[in-house]
Amino acid sequence: MTRTDDGLTRRGALRGLGGAGLGLAGLGLFGPKDFEDEAFSATPSCTLTAEQEEGPYYLDLEKVRKNITEGKSGVRLDLRIKIVDSSSCDALKDVAVDIWHCAANGKYSGFSAEGTSGETFLRGIQLTAEDGVAAFRTIYPGWYQGRATHIHLKAHVDGHVSHTGQLFFRDATTDKVAKLSPYSSRTITRTRNKVDRVYTQEHGSSSVLALTARKKGSIRSGFVASATLGVDPDATPAAAG
Repeated sequence: MTRTDDGLTRRGALRGLGGAGLGLAGLGLFGPKDFEDEAFSATPSCTLTAEQEEGPYYLDLEKVRKNITEGKSGVRLDLRIKIVDSSSCDALKDVAVDIWHCAANGKYSGFSAEGTSGETFLRGIQLTAEDGVAAFRTIYPGWYQGRATHIHLKAHVDGHVSHTGQLFFRDATTDKVAKLSPYSSRTITRTRNKVDRVYTQEHGSSSVLALTARKKGSIRSGFVASATLGVDPDATPAAAG
């Protein structure tokens, strides 16, 4: 059974569950109207975050770990997802946040059709802390035909799924990342948010990540990305296909 960074299994971690944006930075790369100092909005919304489809690439791998890169190259992304109760705005502790996304070349791990059968890169689970935050180290996702750049997630509260959704990036940021290696080798036309079906039809605009540069004046050193999601701890929504 897969073990966590702390030597715990995912099943063991889930057994112990008890409870349960939007700025860009980088001097010289982003305009002053895009700059935001705070990792999370000063006045986070407590509204229920809209459900979005799971997609075809979900795998339940019991991978409880913070660093999900497995050596995959790309622009570093330190992802912080905060889970709050949509009715009270209280931070929810011990929510198992499960994320997965494609590599810089647009491929997901674990699927023979992708040529990645048996691989587990860019997939993982973390439990939220007292402040409701689950933190991951990953890379800026790539893209593939027909979809805008995105990250998938599920939020498990008390052993059941209370939210299934996707996180998006501003196109202006992805345009800059796309000029860097290894993304620059991609020749496929990238789908913009405004024509992405999930973004336009499933409230994707409410799930755009807030980004700050890890190093002022450069995106090569990567980003800190954050989102605050409101969930109903008692709900068990059925994910779309």
